[in-house]
Amino acid sequence: MTEAKKPVKKPRGKARLIEGRCIACGARCESSCPVNAVSMNDAGEPLVLDDKCIGCVKCVKVCPAQALEMFFTPEEQRILDELAKSAQVEVEEEDPEAKALAAKLAAYRGVWVFVEQTEGEPARVSWELMGKGRELADAIGTELVAIVLGDQVESLCREAFAYGADQAILVDAPVFRHYRTEAYLKALCHLIDGRKPEIILMGATGLGRDLAGAVATVVGTGLTADCTGLAVDDKRNLMQTRPAFGGNIMATIMCDKFRPQMSTVRPHVMPLPERREGASGEIVRVECPVEERDILTKVLEIVKDQKGKDHVDVAGAEFIISGGRGMMGPDNFAILKELADELGGVVGASRSAVDAGWMPHDRQVGQTGKTVRPKIYIACGISGAIQHLVGMQESDLIIAINRDKDAPIFEVAHYGIVGDLFQIVPELIEGIRELKKA
Repeated sequence: MTEAKKPVKKPRGKARLIEGRCIACGARCESSCPVNAVSMNDAGEPLVLDDKCIGCVKCVKVCPAQALEMFFTPEEQRILDELAKSAQVEVEEEDPEAKALAAKLAAYRGVWVFVEQTEGEPARVSWELMGKGRELADAIGTELVAIVLGDQVESLCREAFAYGADQAILVDAPVFRHYRTEAYLKALCHLIDGRKPEIILMGATGLGRDLAGAVATVVGTGLTADCTGLAVDDKRNLMQTRPAFGGNIMATIMCDKFRPQMSTVRPHVMPLPERREGASGEIVRVECPVEERDILTKVLEIVKDQKGKDHVDVAGAEFIISGGRGMMGPDNFAILKELADELGGVVGASRSAVDAGWMPHDRQVGQTGKTVRPKIYIACGISGAIQHLVGMQESDLIIAINRDKDAPIFEVAHYGIVGDLFQIVPELIEGIRELKKA
């Protein structure tokens, strides 16, 4: 008689901070911990108490910057490796459904970035996604592929190589000159059916949102919109982080049983990668069975939106001075305009200021407004609701001015000034003018 093996308990590990990754987003990890094992230091970074941590992974999952990881001792890692091997044997021998799923998922390889263009002019978000796509492709050991659809747009393939693509799939024909959902949908689905990518990234623009939803529906896979963070786990699943429940929590979503995995990302959420002059790659020209006579819609004329003289591109500004409910009224935004003029920047606003009618909607920064990445972001009279933080927390330098020393905005600010903004802002303006004179 053989003695039955005692079951081995799976180690749970302890949460640990990855040096240099925390963005001080506002203690989401602390609030998610069920045993109060996470506290925050003065820099807004989490401190994990090993003696309390139970390895539930909740803090790791809610972190939008993937700044926390699970740490295992060498002995725990050995046990995990043995359990993983045992689980793999069980799947191969006893679970035909799991084996079939693994085989289906293994048929999909490659990270694709859809290069959005309008009359040959690429959208900046496509190059931003190329940088993130490069990270993901390197993490899972696969190619980064640029998908270029249009008419006479081969130059975009070479531009994609400069931003990190290994290969560019070019579908170049007059039928794709102007964006029409039906034509682009047929072409992209044709490419997916033939080449089976595992990840597809698109910009969360009007065009990208329209096309991504249609493609995901036709190919029968999941789509996560407006992501603020992307990473991959050890099973090649794309971990897609986005605000949920009106921005009150950050959710990490995975599509672990279907491929391709699709995400859209807002412009200015991901950093623009460094352009590599002279980089080259393979251009693969593909003919798609899309005929003009089969497309129901026709583009008769393109009427460009005429921006008024007061129009401001908040998303593209390098210096933004934003005001919130603490501005007390629309007339007081004049002092922010004065400060913005001295810095060569623009004036933004929080949702509360826009809802009050103090500023137009195109100046709104936040989840339901614009996502920005300026060099300097000055928040005046903004408390710092999570919906606002999502839209500006990636700024290079954040300065917050608020009377309330406990305002959430100070948790993400690099510099905080507690006081009356109507005294502080004029002093800043005078100080900048004195520096200019000097």
